[in-house]
Formats: sequence, C-alpha cells, structure tokens
Amino acid sequence: MTGTTFKTIGVIGKPNDYRVADALQAVIQTLGKQDYQLRIDDSLSPYTQQQTSHREQLQHCDVVIVLGGDGTLLAAARSLADYEVPIIGVNLGRLGFLVDVDSTDKCETIENILAGEYNAEQRIMLETEVWRDTKLIYRHNAMNDVVLHFRKTVRMIEFETFINNRFVNLQRADGLVISTPSGSTAYALSNGGPILHPTLQAIAMMPICPHTLSSRPIVVDADDEIEVRLVNDNNEAQVVCDGQSEQIILAGDLIKVRKASKNITLLHPKKYDYYHILREKLDWR
Repeated sequence: MTGTTFKTIGVIGKPNDYRVADALQAVIQTLGKQDYQLRIDDSLSPYTQQQTSHREQLQHCDVVIVLGGDGTLLAAARSLADYEVPIIGVNLGRLGFLVDVDSTDKCETIENILAGEYNAEQRIMLETEVWRDTKLIYRHNAMNDVVLHFRKTVRMIEFETFINNRFVNLQRADGLVISTPSGSTAYALSNGGPILHPTLQAIAMMPICPHTLSSRPIVVDADDEIEVRLVNDNNEAQVVCDGQSEQIILAGDLIKVRKASKNITLLHPKKYDYYHILREKLDWR
C-alpha cells in the first residue's frame, strides 16, 4: 500500500522509561524537519519541551507512533481502536511481537512508512462484558486476550462455557484464556495454545492447567460469541483484559466475549515478515 499522505502524527510512549526519552527526541528531530504536525501524548511531557496533548486529542491523528514494548502498544490500541487510527510500533522493549520497527533504524523506517512505503494489517480485537443478574457491570476491549482466573493465589475455579448459546462444557481449571490471533503468541502460547496468523478471523480458547487430560484448546470463528459463567461460590475470581484492566467476578456472573466492532490497523515496514519475527523471537532453528 503506497501513496498515502499523513499530516498529523501522534506519539505515545511508555512513561518512566529512559529509552523513550532518547527515542522521542530522535523522532521529534526527524519529523520536525518536515511538514508534519506532531501531537505528543501527555505521558511524555517530562521528556520534551514541546506542548503535549491529552490522549483524546490523539484520536484525531492520521497515524500514531508508539514508542515502547507490546504492553504500550496494547494500551494505545484500546484507546484508539474506535477511531480507526493506524499505529506504527517502535520496539524499545524486550520481546516485541507487535512493535516491529527496530529501534536502531527507527527514524529512517518511520520516514519511509509516512511516505507511503508500508504494509497495512488489520487485527481483530475482543469486546468483553460482565453481567451480574441483568446489570452490565463491566465492558472493556482487548487486543491480545481476556483471562479468567483466581484473583490472589493459584487456585482452581469451576466455570461453564457456551458458544453461540450452545453449551460446550463444564470445566474445573486454574482459569481460561480467550485470545485473538495477535495474542496467540502471548499468554496463550505459554499456556500451550496454537500460534494463529495475526490476520485470521478466529478466537482461541485455552483452559489454564485444566483438571482433566481431555481438555484441549478450541479455535472458533471470530463472529462467534463466547459466554463463560462462574459456577463455584468464590468472590476472588477476576477477568482481566490484556493484563491491564480487571474486574472481580462473583458466582453466577456471566462473561460475554465477542469480536469488537472495529479492528486495529498496524502499519509495518515493507520488509515486514511475520515468520521472521517468529523465528527470531521464539529462537527457532
């Protein structure tokens, strides 16, 4: 995809990280020489003398550059998804499955992307609701995963699972991971789940340490609606979205998970190769 013109560029970064300060100054210096309007997130105000903007103002940018790791990009994606703002992820972290622009040549790569030399990739997100009786008590989006587990310690919980209102099973496990393809290389992978290509329209479900050998991961269509109901009387369970937003779950509460109405768009360099990232990050030979 080429020929797109970006004018207003937002910048989001991981706060309280010295690496972000250097990267931000490099980006400002590079893009400041050109006819771009920069909007820098308030969280980066300690690192720059330029005027910063509230996160809501970045929702009107043509593209947003994220400086940090996958966690920083996940938080940015959730705040921008409803406004369909594409994201460029610069990897200043450790693993970096989502932030794929290398920090060593970040400025040159960003310039190329802004000049129209990029591959755009659509990633699905999940919308999660928690219902208590007939009242909606929680709603949140997730780009990677939705996790149900015991709140403070490692302990078994019991829950029922339904797909499109059809009963699937009653499980006793340490929890459940519901993952997008983007999240299949995160918690889901360490829990024994399959690697899904990030552009697939699918959702994976994996019990955490199930108390039966017959329990296995299930992959369903992205348009399916998943419902999970906590069975045992325990007020210490919780549902967590992307490891960053949580809600306490009581017995009888219903968790509804479905594909969100809006996707998130990631802009990759032309040389982007998902399988190269897998080889590099997973140390495949």
